[in-house]
Amino acid sequence: MRDIRILQEIIVRATNEIGALAKVIRILSDMGINILSVVVKTDDSETAIHLITNSQSYARDALRKADFAVKERSVLVVEIPHHPGFLCRVSEALARKAIAIDELYATVPLEGKTGIVVLTCSSNERALQALYRHYH
Repeated sequence: MRDIRILQEIIVRATNEIGALAKVIRILSDMGINILSVVVKTDDSETAIHLITNSQSYARDALRKADFAVKERSVLVVEIPHHPGFLCRVSEALARKAIAIDELYATVPLEGKTGIVVLTCSSNERALQALYRHYH
């Protein structure tokens, strides 16, 4: 495991309509803000856009200024080796410490040697300590 840290994820709530994501992304693009992670979740009436950028405070403030409903939450961002079983070991390490994983998403470049996992847990701080101790 190369890097483990707690970051703030921005969650933008918007009406579920075509172009909602494009509006949010345009604001960030015009400011020169890079998106490191994005997840879009929709239901019948609402879209929730989860973002991690290279400048969270500027992104948050710009989106609020554009009248988007924005909140933040802590997430654990973990860079892991890309080989079979490593995510299994991470989830088992947390389970052994009785830390529940509430939400998780991950990505790995097709030929990549490492991947990024973003997760929220019953205690992000305890998860950070458990993973750090387990792998360092």
